[in-house]
Amino acid sequence: MVDPIGPKGSTPTDLRVAPVASVAVAPKALPVATDGHQPSPVAQLASQLSVQPPVDTDRVARIKRAIADGTFPILPATIADSMLALKYDWMSHDPA
Repeated sequence: MVDPIGPKGSTPTDLRVAPVASVAVAPKALPVATDGHQPSPVAQLASQLSVQPPVDTDRVARIKRAIADGTFPILPATIADSMLALKYDWMSHDPA
């Protein structure tokens, strides 16, 4: 038979609380041994690149100046082509 739909109280069968184990103290970390090695070339390159901004600030300044002067070329076809290329590139990474 099917139970009727409606509020129905439940009765818990086990009201006991499980015991909690005590927390152990974490062991202290060992000091890192430095043996005077030079960092890897990748690490050196990363530190050099992190100093400089990832943007060509001179080019950005030239573009801003051209926009302010009204000499920046706005080509709708070029903008549309770039937008479509970005969309197709994005779609290729979507999971099917």
